[in-house]
Amino acid sequence: MNTTQIGYLCALAAALIWSGFILVSRFGGVSELTSFDMIAIRYVTCSFLLLPVWWFKFRFKGFDKRLIAASVIGGLIYALFTFQGFSQAPASHAAILLAGLMPFFIIVLSYFINGERPSKQKWFGIGFITLGILLLFLPLLQNGQLNIGHFYFAAAALCWSIFSVLIKRWNIDPWEVTISLAVVTCVIYMPFYIMFAPKAISIDLWRTISVQAFYQGFLATIVQVVLFVKAVQYIGPSSMGAMMAIVPIISGISALFLFNEPSSSALVIGLFMVSFGAWFAHTRLIKVLNQRSKKSMS
Repeated sequence: MNTTQIGYLCALAAALIWSGFILVSRFGGVSELTSFDMIAIRYVTCSFLLLPVWWFKFRFKGFDKRLIAASVIGGLIYALFTFQGFSQAPASHAAILLAGLMPFFIIVLSYFINGERPSKQKWFGIGFITLGILLLFLPLLQNGQLNIGHFYFAAAALCWSIFSVLIKRWNIDPWEVTISLAVVTCVIYMPFYIMFAPKAISIDLWRTISVQAFYQGFLATIVQVVLFVKAVQYIGPSSMGAMMAIVPIISGISALFLFNEPSSSALVIGLFMVSFGAWFAHTRLIKVLNQRSKKSMS
């Protein structure tokens, strides 16, 4: 198995975990836990699990400025926006905004940061993503249901997109960025959380806390980040964005049933349009077809 195949397998696994992350995060968002509790559970668990790896492998290397910058953007700031969003807006909306805006932002940022010029195909895909998001936003605006949670999701998508483009540009080791993401965020965030943040953690919520600790602190923060970074390094951020196309469909449709969220034809169509746009913007299908067409003509 070559690195490209490994990259796509990592990308698929990361996208599936991300789909579950949206559902589990909304589950926490509608529980008695505060969004600040969710962040604390996520990064304390993650830091505790990664402490042996950091101690035996990376403790003498320290953290350079690039690792810290990537960790603050992709860890602390992303988490603050994301969990505030899940406490105020439906998971089906997060499926459109988080997964839909990430490919959009990645394409734009890849152009400005990494000098990757978008093709016409990518712009066409962005058009579909934009239409899908508008199908969500316009009814919300008309009905007065648009709230700050939706804008938190958009800000979170921008943060993670910046993070993914930067780790590609800086070629950061997957384990280094994963450990830095956990430790730096925990060190910066926990003093604020302990002294100032509103809390609702209690022993009565042990089931909810256990679910969040396992998924947020292990799967979403360690396994998913390692898979994501490996995929970005092996196949690039744009191809990783194509695999993210399955997230809106899986998480968005699942959220409608799991949380009994209000559904509409516009929302469902928007989910499919965002997924198609994300896939089309990043797929190599057109390039492959052009190559085959040239071969057949020759």
